[in-house]
Amino acid sequence: MKRVLILGATGSIGRQTLDVVAKHPDQFSVAGLSAHHDENGLLAVASRFPVMPLCLSGQLPGSESIRYSGDRSLERFVEDSDADIVVNAVAGAAGLEPTFAAINSGKDVALANKETIVMAGRLVLEAARVAGIRLVPVDSEHAAIFSMVERFGREAVRSVIITASGGAFRDVPYDQLESMRPADALAHPTWNMGAKITVDSASMANKGLEVIEAARLFNLEPHDIDVVVHPESRVHSFIRTRDGSLYAQISKPDMRLPIMNALSWPAVLDETIADLPLAELAMSFYPPDPRRYPLLGIAYEALAAGEGATSAYNAANEIAVAAFMEGRIRFTEIARVVGKTLEQDFPRSLNDLRSVHEVDQLARHRSTGIIEEIR
Repeated sequence: MKRVLILGATGSIGRQTLDVVAKHPDQFSVAGLSAHHDENGLLAVASRFPVMPLCLSGQLPGSESIRYSGDRSLERFVEDSDADIVVNAVAGAAGLEPTFAAINSGKDVALANKETIVMAGRLVLEAARVAGIRLVPVDSEHAAIFSMVERFGREAVRSVIITASGGAFRDVPYDQLESMRPADALAHPTWNMGAKITVDSASMANKGLEVIEAARLFNLEPHDIDVVVHPESRVHSFIRTRDGSLYAQISKPDMRLPIMNALSWPAVLDETIADLPLAELAMSFYPPDPRRYPLLGIAYEALAAGEGATSAYNAANEIAVAAFMEGRIRFTEIARVVGKTLEQDFPRSLNDLRSVHEVDQLARHRSTGIIEEIR
């Protein structure tokens, strides 16, 4: 039985991870749970399971049952745990340090925090290799690629194709995009996700981050990664093997499947939650409109520019999305903020965590200034 530590337990991925654990009690148990600010939510999800360590990383707790809080609480929480695997569902750049804490303490990682790889992929993967731990992606797209690459072998794969739903504004006339509000962006047509990633889906910044992540995780060049809009969200990614054959991972859009596979890997468990009848396999694919989704093209440019640019892309997007959610900029200005931030030169290589954090802070400062100029 694997003991599972869940970071971000009150979010969408965290709650679905708890569903997987509860459904397979012979395979998994909960070793601990964390949240950032949602103390009541943390206590509520913890009540479903036996007494365990709890962490509230964003504020001092009111409950004495929460053992960890304050500065570096997530890292200490991870390091002290006797878990076998850590599910990192922390939102944004804050997920980077807990990933390293898990790796350095010898725990496998089920990674739902794409920012970890976008900001410091080479460093993370090298640390995991040295520590001899397994890092398995949880994002549905990378989980699909991971599964197929593991089965075929990386040397057999020529390229990958990542699918995108197109987000909440997929069918909105282009000239109406600038008037879209945060509430409009959160009405995702397929997936039930957290607020920030749902906005990223509408702008396709999430696909930009996933292109960067795929390049780092699977040692791919930018031209080896394509993105297609697939409104039905049945195919979660393709690989093309060197002989030209195209293979797909196809299932219902249910995040519990990639979560379960990440927890059980390399074993495959019996499960029917994502079973898809053939009658429901009507599917369509088309290229993303670069005018509607400029952040996707900016991500490719950042990937070609190097590690500093990709880290800056992530930081600027986080700042811009927060400003949009607060009503300080328009939806279409998110891409403008990110693009202008990346006009500054950033280092091609980031060789330690200090450099990663310096670029992250520099990009946040620059993007904040750009937002003030726009306003």
